[in-house]
Amino acid sequence: MSNLSFPTPPTFDHWEDERRHRQQRLAAAFRLFAHYGFDEGVAGHITVRDPEWPDCFWVNPFGMYFGHIRVSDLLLVNHKGEVIQGDKPINAAAFAIHSQIHQARPDANAAAHAHSLHGKTWSTLGRLLDPLTQDACAFYEDHGLFDDYTGVVLDLEEGKRIAHTLGDRKAVILRNHGLLTVGHTVDEAAWWFITMDRSCQAQLMAEAAGKPVLIEPETASLTYSQIGSHRIGWFSFQSLYDKIVRQEPDLLE
Repeated sequence: MSNLSFPTPPTFDHWEDERRHRQQRLAAAFRLFAHYGFDEGVAGHITVRDPEWPDCFWVNPFGMYFGHIRVSDLLLVNHKGEVIQGDKPINAAAFAIHSQIHQARPDANAAAHAHSLHGKTWSTLGRLLDPLTQDACAFYEDHGLFDDYTGVVLDLEEGKRIAHTLGDRKAVILRNHGLLTVGHTVDEAAWWFITMDRSCQAQLMAEAAGKPVLIEPETASLTYSQIGSHRIGWFSFQSLYDKIVRQEPDLLE
């Protein structure tokens, strides 16, 4: 597909319009996470930086089911962990992790973390993903391993260490915990999480069945250049957004 016809993320002239757009994408991401079964009780959070106040981010209320979240339910949290818009509590772990990610990565406007089944199962092995499939190549030499589980992340210092391990990559595997992905947009961060969890599932299944054949490094690097960009991550989410809005239009309320 040529650059002339390939879509790109929208731009906005007013903060209010961009804020609403980010909120709609965030609410849709939660609905999709519920659809994929990434919910695990009250665990999990996705955040997006506010376009006008970059030291603040929007996040899901603590204890609210992903599949029920609407735009009007989202919370705006400042750099101190104070809820400045919304009337529900925030998950302390969400602030401890995401505040440090957003602070360390000015380019990462969004971050996603959940206790998805295949992601947390793969995380127990303490290994990076191998380039077994075309989709897994999106993470080739672009994800890290936080190899130090110490319990629920409630300490900002722990969040800082996770951010340091993430570095400038798009994802990090949290050993014995799960996956965390970031992106320039909510769309991108959510898509990387979805496809990373499925890549974990694919490798678990492949290794259970036999000895998988890895894609050669040169080819994995080429494939990464084709499917691992911010733009492709954003674009890959668009059909899913259209689907979930058509199925559950109340998320926009």
